[in-house]
Amino acid sequence: MLPYKRSQRVGDLLRQEISEIILSRIKDPRLGFITVTDVELSDDLKTAHVFISVLKKGEVSRTLKILNAAAGFIRHEAAKNVKLRRIPSMVFAEDKAIEYGMKIDGLLNNIKNSELDERKKVTNETT
Repeated sequence: MLPYKRSQRVGDLLRQEISEIILSRIKDPRLGFITVTDVELSDDLKTAHVFISVLKKGEVSRTLKILNAAAGFIRHEAAKNVKLRRIPSMVFAEDKAIEYGMKIDGLLNNIKNSELDERKKVTNETT
């Protein structure tokens, strides 16, 4: 048996293909630097949630509108290279994992700094 589900394997393949399509075949000048971070497929392989990261945070909503409008074109182009009986419909969404990771990292840094401050206070009091 394979180590993970078919929907995950197909999602990885679609992530690569969608990245290539956005990078090379979509010629919309309004699109900035976009990274496809993840594709989550439903178990029946009919719906794909494509998570993207945009370099300029102010352009996220506009970029999502453009990509959701071009979802049919992206699906059609993906069907040319991905050998599946049915290419899933695509819904584009912002990937919040990077922001969440940065928030967690900041909290851990605050804890570390407060522990260092406490250690300095203890060493100053003992001397």
